[in-house]
Amino acid sequence: MGGTWGPDGVLLAAVQAPAVDGKANKAVVRALATALGVSRRSLRIVGGERSRDKLLEVSDPPADISERLDRLRSS
Repeated sequence: MGGTWGPDGVLLAAVQAPAVDGKANKAVVRALATALGVSRRSLRIVGGERSRDKLLEVSDPPADISERLDRLRSS
């Protein structure tokens, strides 16, 4: 988890779970939750559920969420 892609600074995440029965989606949520230090329940896929590119939403984000994301983008 970490690094960016493209001019928008999209955060990259790679998981080994297969894209079958939602396993890859669950793995992405689990990996991002761990990397950000938030609960899995606070993350929700709001776009791209069946795509390689996903958009996730953090409910009740911590005050320093921007800094946490910046650290991941620069890794």
